[in-house]
Amino acid sequence: MTATFDFVTPVERRHPSNGYWPSQKWHRYAEDVLPLWVADMDFRSPPAVIEALQARVEHGVYGYGLVADGLRDAVCRWSREHYGWAIEPDWQVWLPGVVPALNMASLALTEPGDGVLTITPIYPPFLQVAERTGREPQQAAMRPPRAAGDDWQLDLEALEAAITPRTRLLLWCHPHNPTGRVWRPDELEGLARLVERHELYVVSDELHCDLLLDDGARHQPLAALFPALAARIITLWAPSKTFNLAGLTAACAVIPDAGLRQRFAARLKGLQPDGNVLGLVAAEAAYCHGEPWRQALLETLRGHRRRLEEHVARWPGVRMACPQSTYLAWLDLRESPAMQGAASPQQLLLEEARVALSDGVNFGWPGFVRLNFGTTAEQLETALQRMDGVLAS
Repeated sequence: MTATFDFVTPVERRHPSNGYWPSQKWHRYAEDVLPLWVADMDFRSPPAVIEALQARVEHGVYGYGLVADGLRDAVCRWSREHYGWAIEPDWQVWLPGVVPALNMASLALTEPGDGVLTITPIYPPFLQVAERTGREPQQAAMRPPRAAGDDWQLDLEALEAAITPRTRLLLWCHPHNPTGRVWRPDELEGLARLVERHELYVVSDELHCDLLLDDGARHQPLAALFPALAARIITLWAPSKTFNLAGLTAACAVIPDAGLRQRFAARLKGLQPDGNVLGLVAAEAAYCHGEPWRQALLETLRGHRRRLEEHVARWPGVRMACPQSTYLAWLDLRESPAMQGAASPQQLLLEEARVALSDGVNFGWPGFVRLNFGTTAEQLETALQRMDGVLAS
């Protein structure tokens, strides 16, 4: 029998019936606002994860834990089956999240005043790493779509031009947040040549790699594609986006090179807490038993993506390159007649449509918004109809 999962019934997150748990997504704005901003989904996590958490909670003792061999083995198996990359259990360094890992990598691999490079638009924490760690922020812009149906492109010339003798670290997002790009092999090959030529370290945030939306798409980790660069690459994975576990704070740095791994792990000591025992339990259950749920989720997200494309087609002057991965869409509102004269498209949609999106300013690109379609069809349709009233008129 094929398992069925419920991605239709709305889950009450603002006023749950058996308690009050403030949610970043649902409590930032007024009650009449539909939140499609921060990247967590409005779906219950896989039943296997919920059952594993219930069993662990029932134990009643939540002391300091260790990363179980079963979790390490599950990640190795997942990597081999889904990416064709054979990794070892001892390559894994578990920590409380991908964002802390970005900052720890900057501290471990660079010195004060060194350059930390990334491409924009980009997930906002990337842009904060250099400042938070006393490094020099360096940015290169992607090439936006030139016509309908085009994709955002990696501009290797712009990336090369942004590099200085002080550049030491590239923060890479693969697949890309917020555009949803799945990088082509030729783009990755060009990137690898650049990294080797300038002797850069790379932190490859592959948080959304299990949410490729096109049928048959298969993720290829950067370190797997270019094993000669393994001594320079830290790969970041987590079950948080795929299985909606962000609040359980468990992520994994995969580092094949022993010297680089030791250097990174040493920097964590005293600055990061031990693993969240519930997060580690959830991660193991997700990687061991979550695949049927993930496949059902992907089918749901494909349908939501189609519905979003239908609405965007009604909005004059609004452009969206169809996201190839994850549940995030990057909308260009700069030529929308409804936005002319607006200081902030995000603020105007908040005030007039009562829909909360992420402001492109925070990603380095004013005039854009990021929309999270990882919600129920009912909630998504209500939000899009509200936006119709502003953008289609």
